[in-house]
Amino acid sequence: MDISQTLFEWVRANANADPAALWLKYAGKQGRLDFNEAIIQIECRRKFGRKLGDTLSSFADFYFPSVLAGEQSSSDILADYHASLVPEGMTVVDLTSGLGIDVLHMAKRASSVVAVERTPALVEALRYNSRGLALGDVVTPVCADCIDYIDRCVAEGRRFDMAFIDPARRAADGGRLYALADCSPDVVALLPKISQICNMLVIKASPMLDIAHTAASLQRTPVSIAAAGTAAECKELVITVLFEGDAPQNTMIEAVTLGAGESSVFSFTAMQENEAARVETAPAIKPGDFICEPFPAVMKTGAFRVLAATFGLRGFQDNTRVLFSSERIAGFPGMFWKVEEVLPFASSVIKRFKSKYPAISIVTRNFGMGADALRSRLGVKEAPGDLRLFALTDASGKRIMIVTSKT
Repeated sequence: MDISQTLFEWVRANANADPAALWLKYAGKQGRLDFNEAIIQIECRRKFGRKLGDTLSSFADFYFPSVLAGEQSSSDILADYHASLVPEGMTVVDLTSGLGIDVLHMAKRASSVVAVERTPALVEALRYNSRGLALGDVVTPVCADCIDYIDRCVAEGRRFDMAFIDPARRAADGGRLYALADCSPDVVALLPKISQICNMLVIKASPMLDIAHTAASLQRTPVSIAAAGTAAECKELVITVLFEGDAPQNTMIEAVTLGAGESSVFSFTAMQENEAARVETAPAIKPGDFICEPFPAVMKTGAFRVLAATFGLRGFQDNTRVLFSSERIAGFPGMFWKVEEVLPFASSVIKRFKSKYPAISIVTRNFGMGADALRSRLGVKEAPGDLRLFALTDASGKRIMIVTSKT
């Protein structure tokens, strides 16, 4: 690893070049710098310029040890959210720091952050980047396996105010994991030891995990489990466990949608969802109404009855988890689609649908047919954009198709 001014002078001079062309031109060549390292810097800036825009604008000579490190890192917007969980002046340990984007954001609020990472190249990169961002006095990188580091802290009696951990979200063969105990490291098994080194633990986990199962798998009831993401995608589950005092009786479930502007947060408990009244179905949906599509993080939490009760929304058949309203409602955590037509799923409609809507985005819910199959049946092309067809089962058990436009 040769992180030098010469390296970044070459990167800036070739910033607009095609990385693929640079790989061909400089493959195997030797010179005053490591061309492989230099081309990786250009490639990462191309790939992650939006994801890590704030970090790169704050430190132009930010160093990426590999493309994979950038792919696996938190985005700036998620790292900001993680940092918001850290009260000012806390001592923090990130047990799986990786490239260290979370560490660098938390260091702006914490009094100290120990960053544990077992890959030497990532440790050295974080040491260099933290100094470049004037955070070197706050961040202490440690090259170690987090399990060994936890054992060392237990033996030495060392404690932190907060600990963060992000278990691997895929198995060794690349397959997805669906239980926290199957991830590496196994946080469920480590929890008793982790409780000896911190007052609060934040687990950043795969969005594929089931929320109820994850909460039940931990020996101590989490204070909160947040599904966090953007308006387009749920990115992760963020689980907060407090080790001081009595464990809460109910876990707060949060849907956190992050954006360039103000974030959207919808909170409830499983008890509130279970005790909420059945969703009203009358009056039935009609042109001029609005389909209310929750953000992906909200859908991940399973909020439905409590969401309808909070915002006064109506629905369809119980298993058709789609909500609608006669008007746009301020504060709703999602998007609105204006209803243009409500059509029966009948042969006469199917035959003429293509002539009016040759290209349209399709969503099916409790319809007995997937979107691809319906698209083939209608003979239309998929066209993400301002038109969307919601195909679903209504309160009377009939299948209907609702043509909507983005508002």
